[in-house]
Amino acid sequence: MLDDLKYIHQRDKGDALGVAEKQWQQLQYDYKIEFRPKQTIQNVVIAGMGGSALAATYVSTWPTVDVPFEIVRDYDIPSYINESTLFVASSYSGNTEETLNAINKAEQKNAEIVVISSGGKLAELANQKGYPLYKLPSDLQPRMAVFYNFAVLVRILVAANLVDAQKIEEINASGEFLKPKVVTWRPDIATDKNIAKQIALELVGKSPVIYASPKMFPVAYKWKINMNENAKNIAWCNQLPEFNHNEFLGWSSHPLDKPYKPVFLQSNFDSPQITKRFDVSKKLLSGRMPEPITVVAEGKTLLEQMVWTIALGDFVSLYLALLNNLDPTPVDLIEKLKKEL
Repeated sequence: MLDDLKYIHQRDKGDALGVAEKQWQQLQYDYKIEFRPKQTIQNVVIAGMGGSALAATYVSTWPTVDVPFEIVRDYDIPSYINESTLFVASSYSGNTEETLNAINKAEQKNAEIVVISSGGKLAELANQKGYPLYKLPSDLQPRMAVFYNFAVLVRILVAANLVDAQKIEEINASGEFLKPKVVTWRPDIATDKNIAKQIALELVGKSPVIYASPKMFPVAYKWKINMNENAKNIAWCNQLPEFNHNEFLGWSSHPLDKPYKPVFLQSNFDSPQITKRFDVSKKLLSGRMPEPITVVAEGKTLLEQMVWTIALGDFVSLYLALLNNLDPTPVDLIEKLKKEL
């Protein structure tokens, strides 16, 4: 099925696979950032939901920020926010009610506000209030525009003197690194030479459970979201070492007859002790936990390994959607939920 290009094109009506193949370009998108904070920033709060919050999770791993950094996925905001807080309201649609509520509360705290959006009410508010607004291309699903969001967020942090400007060049370079990699996962590459198709086939009829180190956990979370929204598949994720303190035992109770499939996302930037925990966990759970799929990230830098694994997960979830006989792009039930709220 995954080598039947006619079937793929008929089912993938939104050309999600085409978007995935071109996503390296998002990392090289040239944003003009004119924002300058009015005073020294003491902490950063990013408000966003779903795909709009993903870029902030990446930043928590790379490039990291030297001041306290918090992601808010809620209607409310932390009590410590004040005029020294950089508050970034991120909503791809611009109509996310949680983020709109949060920015109103940040205004009351006199926070330094910046907006990332493709339009909607949030962009209107930014224009009315004179907040710096960085508009994203508006023709994608939020989860498919994460690299756009990531690239602009890092540039905002550079402008706020919280991240070294060299990181922008590293993001551009990661796009160049990713460009030839995604070619090997395209639909016209046969399954026996296509790791994305191979992994998707192992996940059919299963609920993926994705594990990673703290460094790679934002990537594991993106895999989970992909499985949920693209493949319409239930999935979970967790990180080591926390996994070994609780969930580890959950696998010891006759799970082999249940439809789960563990996925280990590993990096040579993981600490040696984390790598050891992966190995020991696999050994002790042999015969109790289904044999995990192990994905070892490619790339010379942590950023390269992150974008490689993120992009691979995109392709895996899209192929899984096709195996589930679904169009990956629509999220009709989420849209229905929003209307009923």
